[in-house]
Amino acid sequence: MHEERYQQRQQHLKQQVEERVAAATKSGGIIMVFTGNGKGKSTAAFGTATRAVGHDMRVGALQFIKGDWECGERNLLERNGVEFHIMATGFTWDTQDKAADTQAARLVWEQGVRMLSDPGYHLVVLDELTYMLTYGYLSLDEVLAALKNRPAHQSVVITGRACHREIIALADTVSELRPVKHAFDHGIKAQKGIDW
Repeated sequence: MHEERYQQRQQHLKQQVEERVAAATKSGGIIMVFTGNGKGKSTAAFGTATRAVGHDMRVGALQFIKGDWECGERNLLERNGVEFHIMATGFTWDTQDKAADTQAARLVWEQGVRMLSDPGYHLVVLDELTYMLTYGYLSLDEVLAALKNRPAHQSVVITGRACHREIIALADTVSELRPVKHAFDHGIKAQKGIDW
C-alpha cells in the first residue's frame, strides 16, 4: 500500500514537472541576481561562468570591491579564456576614499558597458555590482539601460548584498542567500581554495 501511494505521488509530481517543461517555450539571455547576507553569491556566479565556459561560451567578468589578491575562480577562468576586469581597490572600509573608488568603479564599468553591448559575449558576470549602486559610484539609470539594451541572447549574473529593487524587478531569476552560520563567526579565518 505504501509503495502504491509513493508511486502515485511520484507520477503526479512527474506530470507537474513535464507540464512546466512543456510550457517553457521562450529562449534568450536572462538576468540572474545572487543577493542577500549569506556567503556564496560570488561562488554561485563563478559556478555559472564555469558552466558556460564548459559549453565553449564566451564569458566576461567584472569584479567590483575586490582587491588584486589571488582568487581561485579567476585563476581557473582566466586560463580558460574569461576576460576579467577588477576594480582592485579592495574593500571600501580599507580605502576610505570615495573619489578614488568612484573613479576605479567607472573604469571597470566602462569595460562592462563594452561587454554588455558586444554580441560576442554569451555571459557577463557583474560581481559585487550592488555595492556600486548603494555607494553611488555608478548611476542606477546607466546600469539599467546597459542591462536592458544588451544583445538578446546574452545572460548576466549580478551579485552583492542589498540589490536595488529595480534590478530585482528586471531580473529573471533572483536567489537570496541568508546566513545560518559562518566559520568566520567561530574564529576560523578565510582559507585558500575554500573562501578565495
